[in-house]
Amino acid sequence: MIPDKKIIDLAHQTLTIEANAVRQLKKRIGKSFVESLKVMYFSKGRLVVTGIGKSALVAQKMVATMNSTGTPAIFMHAADAVHGDLGIIQKKDVVLCISNSGNTPEIKVLVPFIKSAGNKLIAITGNPKSYLATHADLMLDASVKEEACPMNLAPTSSTMAQMAIGDTLAVCLLEYRGFSRKDFARYHPGGSLGKKLYLKVSDLYPNNDCPVVKPGDGISEVIYRISSGRLGAAAVAERRKITGIITDGDLRRMLGSGKSLEGVRAADIMTRNPRTVEAGMLAVDALRVMKESNITQLLVADKDKLLGFVHLHDLLREGIL
Repeated sequence: MIPDKKIIDLAHQTLTIEANAVRQLKKRIGKSFVESLKVMYFSKGRLVVTGIGKSALVAQKMVATMNSTGTPAIFMHAADAVHGDLGIIQKKDVVLCISNSGNTPEIKVLVPFIKSAGNKLIAITGNPKSYLATHADLMLDASVKEEACPMNLAPTSSTMAQMAIGDTLAVCLLEYRGFSRKDFARYHPGGSLGKKLYLKVSDLYPNNDCPVVKPGDGISEVIYRISSGRLGAAAVAERRKITGIITDGDLRRMLGSGKSLEGVRAADIMTRNPRTVEAGMLAVDALRVMKESNITQLLVADKDKLLGFVHLHDLLREGIL
């Protein structure tokens, strides 16, 4: 058995080696990177990303990132390409080929076909003197001093460097094309990420009851409205004009004070000038207001006119929190 300390030391060593590999890439970001970025941006076709082995897995992740940030991309496995999948590449496409050695047999077969078809070829390789590097139109140097693997064999630092370059290209392309939060939401409609970008308060509050009492209503009516609404609160309003809010916490504090309940009205225990949100506000921003105010429900209003309630449970149910 390996001692716990040795395991932790090896984990630290792995992270240090890989972090250093990525850090060294900063020195190589220059003219070739900028030119590669422009070729991708101004292309009238797609970005076809290819590789073999672990580099193929990096390529697939790169394609996913590009597609989600506004750069149309498609994956082509280098081995499959030379056995019929070359038809994936269209006339105006740019090909991004990833290979640590740059000299694998499949890459050597693939490159001449890409060049003869007239497609721009960009290489990400750990060997600047390789066949791939010397035959590509543009080359991005992803070389590393050592793999994190103790035997210096398993692709670790090298794949980390490749992925970092891919992320760097994607982020720079995103900024270059002015990709916005609205664009991001359009490409991520599913899951909590998408909902944070598009779900609004107006999508939530109509599904809730809207318990309301008048300022002059007695304590029995207040308790009834709060209980029946099942939101832990009731708005205090006159002809929909908001005066205040009463929460179940307000009721508990009043009952715990020992004061007589005779003659107590809603206006006597309500919180005046309560926090409100507009129907068009993003749900995630409504959550921020709740956190800042340490509350679990908000009144939804159009200026001072009551529209309804949005509750923390609504946000939990939608996966926002």
